[in-house]
Amino acid sequence: MATRRAVLLASALIVTHAKAEDFMETELHVAAAANDAGRVKALLASGAKRDARDNAQRTPLLAATRANAVEAAAALIEAGADVNAKDNIRDTPFLYAGAEGRLDILRLLLATGRVNLKDTNRYGGNALIPACHHGHPETVRELLKTEIAIDHINNLGWTALLETIILSDGGSTHQDILRQLIEAGANVNIADKDGVPPLAHARQRGYAEMIVMLEKAGAN
Repeated sequence: MATRRAVLLASALIVTHAKAEDFMETELHVAAAANDAGRVKALLASGAKRDARDNAQRTPLLAATRANAVEAAAALIEAGADVNAKDNIRDTPFLYAGAEGRLDILRLLLATGRVNLKDTNRYGGNALIPACHHGHPETVRELLKTEIAIDHINNLGWTALLETIILSDGGSTHQDILRQLIEAGANVNIADKDGVPPLAHARQRGYAEMIVMLEKAGAN
């Protein structure tokens, strides 16, 4: 019985240790995600590594971005944190901020002049494509002020404009985004891998407003 208890205890300790390692974070990551800018600054001043990595290879700045912790992100950016550091699924602070509509943080990142606009996520898309897909019109507007490639094609064979149609409900939010893309000069005739162009996708889905916009823009 004593031996069995010892084995069970040892197993429990192994599992607990494994879980602790799976979720290992530095103190700076914790402060960043909690938006504790004062603590972030204190830790940096005491020698904490601004680009330390957790087990998912996320930096404190990416942790802050994921949590939409604006003040903490600002403190890390001011301290020179890497705005393009990738985690184990190829997210960076910039790519995540674009994809998930972290608008205030995105503006801070762009203001550094250090953002790699050509960087791509695990799907081969730039920051603009998921911003359109996820329905973040203000984020799209901010990205279109930059020199980001508006007609970049991801690994699925889709542009930002195609994703705005294919991965949306055709409602007012994505109509706004489509309008922005068209006004910014997006090519309305780049087809997907199967040769299906944006207008055909809009027609298949019955997206009347999008059909009108695309036709006026010269889609065929």
